[in-house]
Amino acid sequence: MQTIDEPRLETDLAYRFEYLAGFTGFGEEDVAAVHGAAPALAPLVPTLVDAVYDKLFSYDATKRHFVPRQSGYEGDVPESLEALTLDHEMIQFRKQHLGRYLERLVTKPYDGDMVKYLDLVGKIHTPKAGSDELDVPLVQMNALMGFVSDALVATVLGLGLDADTQSKTLRAFNKLLWIQNDLITRHYQA
Repeated sequence: MQTIDEPRLETDLAYRFEYLAGFTGFGEEDVAAVHGAAPALAPLVPTLVDAVYDKLFSYDATKRHFVPRQSGYEGDVPESLEALTLDHEMIQFRKQHLGRYLERLVTKPYDGDMVKYLDLVGKIHTPKAGSDELDVPLVQMNALMGFVSDALVATVLGLGLDADTQSKTLRAFNKLLWIQNDLITRHYQA
């Protein structure tokens, strides 16, 4: 039986990631499967990004979080929820961020920098980083992660991979997204 320093899980990001990776079984084979999907997934990233934003814009509870100025964005902000469109400059800015996120998932090593990045993905959706006005409720983040997970599964299933590669790829992404979800939800603790 492994002994886990539970208080350290809350203070040491690398320790937390190692614990999550070990517990879920996310290892080198999984990283290889995720990276191996890059050539097939790369051309589909714009379609995935568009699908995510179409979904986010189909609910006022999720769309409203794109009205305030986004961290790092310097252009005009929409005047209202109704004025915000998918082709707005700020949404194009956000779509680029999501595209880079998906690209990083399938190309970058899962080292300390990547762990910090995955953690930041959770943090920037709260007032703890980025914009003080941006405070996406956890239920919206969970809904988004569920949608992204399903979209990735559907995409992988459509790649025409052999059964073994498809299985390994799906399992790897599943583990990775559960780890990502933990690194999101940890920023919602009181």
